[in-house]
Amino acid sequence: MTQDFTRVPADPAEVERLARLNALNTVGTISYVLHLIVAVAALIPGAQLGPLLLVVALVLDWTQRPRAEGTWHASHFRWRIRTVLVAAGLYLVTAPLWLFFLLPGWLAWMVISVWFLVRIVSGLMRMNKGLPMEVSK
Repeated sequence: MTQDFTRVPADPAEVERLARLNALNTVGTISYVLHLIVAVAALIPGAQLGPLLLVVALVLDWTQRPRAEGTWHASHFRWRIRTVLVAAGLYLVTAPLWLFFLLPGWLAWMVISVWFLVRIVSGLMRMNKGLPMEVSK
């Protein structure tokens, strides 16, 4: 991680800002790990904890997002929420393929799951470097 949260500044406002960033970093890490577990579970047939953990991660992101406003962490909250919503939409749109054709349904879901995994890993890497996501508002 490129940010040093161990340095204690003299300015009380700076101490508060660093404490806020540290808390957001912790929440972001927990959320990314939950998303990562879901992304990996989506690639493994029969992994049933994925949807439950995804809901927990999504609720965590939605409830903590207001605390991140005005910081570079806000882009990560938007990134994770949009990733989940787009993936959910894609899963819903491709769900009928499972009813008609097993192989196309499986392939479509595998592609979506890999896309989800790539987005989560790239977001986690950027957050660990202290960089915002390049998300348009």
